Amino acid sequence: MPQTIGFIGLGNMGGPMAANLARAGHRVQGFDLAPASLAAAEAAGVAVMGSAAEAVQGADSVVTMLPAGRHVVQVWDEISGSVPPGTLLIDSSTIDVESARRAHACAGERGCAAIDAPVSGGTGGAKAGTLTFMAGGSKEAFARAEPLLRQMGKAVFHCGEAGAGQAAKICNNMILGISMIGVCEAFALGEKLGLSRQALFDVASVSSGQCWSLTTYCPVPGPVPTSPANSGYRPGFAAGLMLKDLRLAQAAAAAAGAATPLGAEAAQLYALYEALGHGGEDFSGIIRMLRGADSGDAA
Repeated sequence: MPQTIGFIGLGNMGGPMAANLARAGHRVQGFDLAPASLAAAEAAGVAVMGSAAEAVQGADSVVTMLPAGRHVVQVWDEISGSVPPGTLLIDSSTIDVESARRAHACAGERGCAAIDAPVSGGTGGAKAGTLTFMAGGSKEAFARAEPLLRQMGKAVFHCGEAGAGQAAKICNNMILGISMIGVCEAFALGEKLGLSRQALFDVASVSSGQCWSLTTYCPVPGPVPTSPANSGYRPGFAAGLMLKDLRLAQAAAAAAGAATPLGAEAAQLYALYEALGHGGEDFSGIIRMLRGADSGDAA
């Protein structure tokens, strides 16, 4: 059934997600601080509003896609006075678990249902509507959110109570960051040993080295034509965002008393890559630093 949906945060991820909801027949009322994002969303069928409070007026559900936990808590606190009790609040940002739980508490104090539902799939998945959603919150809130999430993605998982979606996201992306570095190191070593990229790919993609970072997102040009390596490491998923997620994982590990030595090393390597000026490039481009050069691509 069509809804009125407030959507706050219309950037590289939020804009396409809001557009997919509009294409599904909902009235989407959007707001963003960036004029360019507002213009792009309007062109995609989103009704542009002048403030976050205006965007949620009359909304049955609200979706936020924001940079950090403090922004989510601030916005949810701001809009909670403008939405009636019972409104469903969905946050699809990637933030720390504690901020997600504070946002849930804020919603609960005002009688609103809440879901933390971060995504995996990058800007390509946002545009294609093929994102994976990892949701945390009550079963009742998830049941309300699931139809909307499925209009923006192809896989939707209920991971547990408040904050569980964020926990799943940072654990998943810690695996991704670690595995990408491993794949990059293997290709860099293979090149030094005179092994062709295609030969290594052919073997590892059907052997015990097989993983998503290899078969879907191969960090060298050629074997996987759709990978960012074939377009100068244009993101994709930017290295700076990978670093953000790895740091969130490390903060969560410290708070929980969990040992994550490979996650810690991955965070340090991506911090160095960003410091070299590559935070805006795809995270798979770290292979160039691991080769001993931070620009260009080996022949």
